[in-house]
Amino acid sequence: MKPFTPRKLALAISAQIALTAGFSSVVYAQDDAALEEVVVTGTRRAARSVFDSAVPIDVIGGDEFRNQGASDMSTLIRNAVPSYNVNSQPISDAATVIRPANMRGLASDHTLVLVNGKRRHRASVISWLGNGVNDGAQGPDISVIPSIALKQVEVLRDGAAAQYGSDAIAGVINFILKDDSEGGSIEAKYGEYSEEGESLYAISGNIGLPFTSDGFINASFEYGEADATDRSVQRDDAAALIAGGNTDVANPAQVWGNPDISDDLKTFVNLGLSLNDNMEAYAFGNYASKTVEGGFYFRNPDTRSAVFANGDGNRLVGDETGDMSGNCPTDLDPSDADGLAAVIADPNCFVFNEKFPGGFTPTFGADTEDFSLVGGTRGTTDGGIYWDVSAGFGYNEADFFIYDTVNASLGSASPTSFDPGKYSQLEKNFNIDLSYPLPVSFLASDLNIAGGFEWRDEEFEIGIGDEASWSNGPLADQGFSTGSNGFAGFGPLSQGDWNRSNVALYVDLEADVTDSLLVAVAVRWEDFDDFGTTTNGKISAHWQIVDSFALRGAYSTGFRAPTPGQSNAFNVSTEFNLTTNELENNGTIPSNSPVAALRGGQDLEPEESESLSFGAIWQWENLSVTVDYYNIEMTDRLGVSQNFELTEEEIQALIDAGVSGANSLSTFRFFTNGIETETEGFDVVATYNLDSSIGITDFSVAYNHNETDVTKADPAIIDDQRVKEMQEALPETRYNVSAVHMMNDWRFIARYSYFDDWYDGDDDASYDGYGVVDAEVAYTFSDAGLSVILGANNLLDETPDKNPNAASGVGNKFSQFSPGGFNGQFAYMRVVYDF
Repeated sequence: MKPFTPRKLALAISAQIALTAGFSSVVYAQDDAALEEVVVTGTRRAARSVFDSAVPIDVIGGDEFRNQGASDMSTLIRNAVPSYNVNSQPISDAATVIRPANMRGLASDHTLVLVNGKRRHRASVISWLGNGVNDGAQGPDISVIPSIALKQVEVLRDGAAAQYGSDAIAGVINFILKDDSEGGSIEAKYGEYSEEGESLYAISGNIGLPFTSDGFINASFEYGEADATDRSVQRDDAAALIAGGNTDVANPAQVWGNPDISDDLKTFVNLGLSLNDNMEAYAFGNYASKTVEGGFYFRNPDTRSAVFANGDGNRLVGDETGDMSGNCPTDLDPSDADGLAAVIADPNCFVFNEKFPGGFTPTFGADTEDFSLVGGTRGTTDGGIYWDVSAGFGYNEADFFIYDTVNASLGSASPTSFDPGKYSQLEKNFNIDLSYPLPVSFLASDLNIAGGFEWRDEEFEIGIGDEASWSNGPLADQGFSTGSNGFAGFGPLSQGDWNRSNVALYVDLEADVTDSLLVAVAVRWEDFDDFGTTTNGKISAHWQIVDSFALRGAYSTGFRAPTPGQSNAFNVSTEFNLTTNELENNGTIPSNSPVAALRGGQDLEPEESESLSFGAIWQWENLSVTVDYYNIEMTDRLGVSQNFELTEEEIQALIDAGVSGANSLSTFRFFTNGIETETEGFDVVATYNLDSSIGITDFSVAYNHNETDVTKADPAIIDDQRVKEMQEALPETRYNVSAVHMMNDWRFIARYSYFDDWYDGDDDASYDGYGVVDAEVAYTFSDAGLSVILGANNLLDETPDKNPNAASGVGNKFSQFSPGGFNGQFAYMRVVYDF
């Protein structure tokens, strides 16, 4: 690992904390030079400028989201924040349905998401296949938030668990909803990729209305659909079948690319009402639903074990007489066409070549739903105490489906479409927040004293699938796999619900010690009913040395409790083994199960972290520059173990435990706390405003360098492959350079984004970095309130390096973890009407 500036340099500065102030509002402060963005995330005091904060905060305005062609919120944030990464995740089981994202090189559930300052519920999907970093992560689904609903987004790039509780190790993303009581907009968007027939569209709207004379209702919606993309090459094994005369094999045998997304509905409502001069009520909530559908791996009709082939490489022929009297062959060579024809003609014998002579490629997806509601009141007492009392709940569900596949153990009676069951996540919250500005004579400001209470409950449920998706059919004892092939259903012993409750108390102090020095301290205590207690703290500071230059820094401890889903869920995934060039079924089982215990599995414990940051801020006329170093050390970090070979006794134990498809499992793995990591890096953000005779131009540069080092891993549980994925799966360097030029009714935008090298564990290959150019031009008919926008993401149609193992592997032309995407140019048109 490359050396960084010594940590003792950063230890010189201390820190700040504060909880969010309910559902926040954003204001702008005018000074002699320019308008400064003001934020509320990370403090309980009055909103402050981003340049006065003790920790780095990115502010993304709603207009910045409108100036992009993408519709998915994760992609929009990736294009604005270099330390935030997300990719497409094709053929990744449930991770294809809800994509995991990363901030500062950590997993998706190491970043806390807020809406209007209140904790957002996590998604129901556990990312079983996440290229190492996200394997097993269960983070929130921010794709359900329509960008047209947002006033701005505040990205706190610093550890904040002492402020907000579990999950806020990498940072916090606070989505602040529009609160206008009048006006609105309607937008229509259509775009196409450079490959013919791949398009998407979206229609969205926002309206602000008065809610009596003392309040507002602001409502937003978005509806759209996106075609699947195909970036496949024909696999060598499929090409050989076609060359050998099998005309039923498709070309390509499997489609590899973005999934098909249909009926993608997103809605949000935000409400506020002043009750009297000192008290107001608020509420906000959402409903979203969509269907996501993507492909799985091709099942070769000659070699796919437990469906078409037995363990000796011969055809797998089932005896369907019930008493094994059919005298069906057990040594039928795949090249013996006459023998295959004889088996097909025999009513007592069965081979899946009868149903799928060209093999099959399952299609997998889910119908998802997401909804939430938060409400509360807040105000100030006659004595000056600010108070905020709120309650809320959030729910996320993924109801899976799979078709063009079989439960092989059912033989000729197998259906070809299945309902494997569902995951759901329900969370409830109750909060009381208090603060009081206490005058202290020797301080340059009031001492803001804040404290509060939080109660949370989360429940994870596995819903049972249809019987055909998990049952052991009559051919199971003859070597045919059980459960729907590709994604086995959840059976009676796998279904269930698990919940956890916790309570928290916090206190924080914040004040200007002198006119130039801000200092804040916070402590948070939490008690979990399954993990016990944890206490975390944070200290931070901001030192304004001169008007144009300041230093800031923070030190904090943090934690993240494993979710009930991570502690209890089963999963069976079909993965491609590059060593054998064969598909194999790999299971993930609870860490405290008897089979996992034989390989070192134990009850899961919370992850713990220490975070250190140190930065400098420089402002001169129209130029501003911030540079921030960070270091995050994690102990008991949660991850998945290496894949362990199963013995016959262990397979039987998993069958007895109700794991669907266990009879055909090759390996298994489980969650473990046996990892320690150190992540460090630095961010550089620079902006410059130029006012000239031809208009106003805003230039910006955002740079991130991030490295993760696995400092400790139990070699009996974590193998070198897992370590390599955690250290190299994400690009170490990312940066964006952009310019926005305004000239009368014209607007021009150009952005260059660079993504450094990365490693793909599925391909076992490292890829060189690449960059993409985005551009947009817009004209506004001012009198009509109408804007027409033409643009292109990846204008120059750049793609990452091609996968060297594509044809010999699974047919993916590019790495599925390509950090800047792999689909090439996307051209779009948008029409916006503001009223």
